[in-house]
Amino acid sequence: MFTGIIEKVGKIIDIEKEEENIHFSIESSISNKLKIDQSIAHNGICLTVVDQKKDYHLVTAIKETLMKSNANDWEIGDEINLERCLKFNGRIDGHLVQGHVDTVGIISNIENENGSFLISIRYENSDYITVEKGSITINGISLTVVNSKENAFSVAIIPYTWENTNFKNYTIGDKVNLEFDILGKYISKLIAK
Repeated sequence: MFTGIIEKVGKIIDIEKEEENIHFSIESSISNKLKIDQSIAHNGICLTVVDQKKDYHLVTAIKETLMKSNANDWEIGDEINLERCLKFNGRIDGHLVQGHVDTVGIISNIENENGSFLISIRYENSDYITVEKGSITINGISLTVVNSKENAFSVAIIPYTWENTNFKNYTIGDKVNLEFDILGKYISKLIAK
């Protein structure tokens, strides 16, 4: 379980394919604090540390993960948002995030609003909904929905989040991992029944 508050940004330094899996080596300033078998959110994807070195750690994305996320598009040199799992002895500054990506969204617009940024995202899976002022996780970042439409929404990004996550690297057309609010998913499923 995570909160969607990004701890550090890491960099992919190696990618190795093995059968249907992809192994990613991620260099970061928290890699030396990680342990094998620990869950870490990588752009919102909960991945298990399978090896740990002084300056980097290794995680493996399996077929299911690759089908539901944008991890197939990751390249050496890409920056990845990182968050260690939640400790239940402190404040939850974001919202409860599982690290289970629901679908991939496409950035459809980026507006510089003289001090903040308005990011618009569209997605194809109509099983998921967003509500204005509700929570959404984009590449592991806990954010509040500003505008909500069918299969599209916008979020406002403060300068701190822009500078301290990989949002500053994105352009229109880029794919992002989306995890919809867990409460909204349960309510949607109940109503559908």
